[in-house]
Formats: sequence, C-alpha cells, structure tokens
Amino acid sequence: METPAAGPAFRDATGADVDALVALIESAYRGDSSRAGWTTEADILQGRRTDPEGVLEVIKSPESRLMVVEQGGRIVACCQLEHRGDHAYFGMFAVSPTLQGVGLGKTVMAEAERQVREAWGVTEMHMTVISVRDDLIAWYERRGYRRTGKMSPFPYGDERFGIPQRDDLQFELLVKKLG
Repeated sequence: METPAAGPAFRDATGADVDALVALIESAYRGDSSRAGWTTEADILQGRRTDPEGVLEVIKSPESRLMVVEQGGRIVACCQLEHRGDHAYFGMFAVSPTLQGVGLGKTVMAEAERQVREAWGVTEMHMTVISVRDDLIAWYERRGYRRTGKMSPFPYGDERFGIPQRDDLQFELLVKKLG
C-alpha cells in the first residue's frame, strides 16, 4: 500500500484523461488488480466496469462533472458529480487500489460534497450502490449516507455494466443531507 506524499489536487477531467480514467476505474473494481484494495467487485461481476465512450459521455455532459484527483503527477482517484435539480448524484467513484485504506476516499468524498454545495447549492447527495456490497455500504454509512430501501434493477444482459456472477444484484439508493 502506498502512502500519500503530498495532498491531492482536484480538477475537472478532460478528453485527454479518458484512457487513464478507464484504467483507474477498472483497476479499482475488476480483475486481479482490484484485489489489492477493498472495493473490488471481482467476485460478483466480471467484464468491464466502464469504457472510454461512457467516461467521455460523463465528461461532455452539461449536467455532469468528472472530478479527477491527482497526486504525484498521476490520476489516483475520480468521481462523477451530476446536478439533478435539488440534489447531486455521486457516481463513478474510484480510488487506486494501492491508495485505498489511507484516507484518500474520505478526502475525495468530502471535497465532492463541498463542491456540489458551493457550485449547485444542493442540499442532498444521492448515489446507488449494489445492495450486496455490505462493506461498501457500511463505509458510506460511516460518512453520513443512509440507506433508503429504494431499489432499482441491475441491468442484466447489458455487458457495459459487467457480467454478473450471481442473480440477486440490484442497486440501492443512498442519500446524505449536506449541511
């Protein structure tokens, strides 16, 4: 596990970042490299987590931002922030597996919450998490997010979201009031 040397720098992603962002997101969630961190989905989903087209779509969307986190000259984390009226949506969150567990994720999340409050004046952050990811949901709960019990179906058959290894996957909405 790496130790963060200097504090992270935050900026909006550009088209030039797409390949590095796809590699980061894939490394955090899929395949053997994801097992170096604790956010792996390798046991419940195989295949891709995202693709260059999906990342570029978020970058170009007028309602979204893809926040890039750089440290030591390289991209080490990212998250999608989307303005949805009175709330923001938090997604596409990834932290380099070798930097997980040292507080970078908490720092990124706090900065994301600060930015959406200041930029959009929203009072809530929403996200969806695969409901069987108990460890990940518990981490978000420790950050102030609450489970709503509102479920949405996992897109079985759409390999852009991965190849499910079990038949009980669904997304749960988590919400945090921003103060």
